[in-house]
Amino acid sequence: MCETNITVKALAEDTEPHHTTISNFVSGMENEIEKIFCETLYVCSEMKLIKGKMFAVDGCRLPSNASKEMSGTHKELEEKVSKIKKIIREIMKKHRKNDRIGKKEKEADRRKIKKLNKQADAILEHLKTHEDRKGSRGEIVKSNVTDNESGKIKGPHGVIQGYNGIASADSENHVIMDANAYGTVAEGRYFTEMLEAMESNLREAQEGETPLEGAVMLGDNGYFSEDNLQAAKKKGMTAVIPDEQFRNRDAQMKEGRRRKGKERFDIRHFKYVKEGNYFICPNGKKPFYKGRVKLNSNEGDKYQSKTGGCTGCPYADKCVQSKRSKKKQRTLYIPVSKYEENLSQKMREDIDRPRYKKLYSHKG
Repeated sequence: MCETNITVKALAEDTEPHHTTISNFVSGMENEIEKIFCETLYVCSEMKLIKGKMFAVDGCRLPSNASKEMSGTHKELEEKVSKIKKIIREIMKKHRKNDRIGKKEKEADRRKIKKLNKQADAILEHLKTHEDRKGSRGEIVKSNVTDNESGKIKGPHGVIQGYNGIASADSENHVIMDANAYGTVAEGRYFTEMLEAMESNLREAQEGETPLEGAVMLGDNGYFSEDNLQAAKKKGMTAVIPDEQFRNRDAQMKEGRRRKGKERFDIRHFKYVKEGNYFICPNGKKPFYKGRVKLNSNEGDKYQSKTGGCTGCPYADKCVQSKRSKKKQRTLYIPVSKYEENLSQKMREDIDRPRYKKLYSHKG
């Protein structure tokens, strides 16, 4: 628009700012933008556009101006530099061996070498100035040379290099309460952060101490976790966040494609025998206690059937996770709760009830 729109050309005084200049301006004005955002919410509140009775949180995939091919761990990027240097040597070797290479081909190869050297220099500079990126559990994840805050994110149309844009909104008029972008596909880990930001912004807009108390919070199964449910409860909210098996238990989806072959027996289908500390499965077999284990950042008790103990079981398709596995055994993982009340199990039961289904239907 700075090149073609006369009004914008006049406002920009006939300059054409680079996209990095605009990006630096936006990222450097965080406090000022936050202030304007809260003032906007205040105006919306005065106009009665924010009811504050029901909120929803969701994310969308946002591509960044960065190449997926320029992603990798430090080790992978070092290997990429070695491959680039090898390609350059092969091109140079070809030229030395063949004097009859045409002018056009030589020019094309020259441009290719220049491009490859530029890529290699960018990677080497990144390796000098950045450490390996760490995930939420401390594991090494892929960095990106062009945009290191972005990540490889799987979406409905494949994998993109970009961000997960997460926004929370008032369900009455869809006024956004807070929004942010994260370079990871795991939306759920930012739920508590979004709640805190919502509460802070609403305090500014409505001048209340507990603006979220008594409200309903809607989220899809990506936000389902004990920590998130407890965070909502702490704010005095009713969280309506289904577990991953919610759709598969829905009677209305029984004959649908989404349900077929996806039913899974969970802990409710197993009977616990306290004397002996074991479970009895729907087929009468015993998954025995295997000890306390760590799973990701959590800790829990592991119960497992005998190797091959589920072979020939009529419920195997609904119980054994991997149909291809030769072991044919079921594992139960019972997380040790950090809280007095198990809200995850309560939500699994509540979400199947008509009232909660009706509430969740408002999310769309």
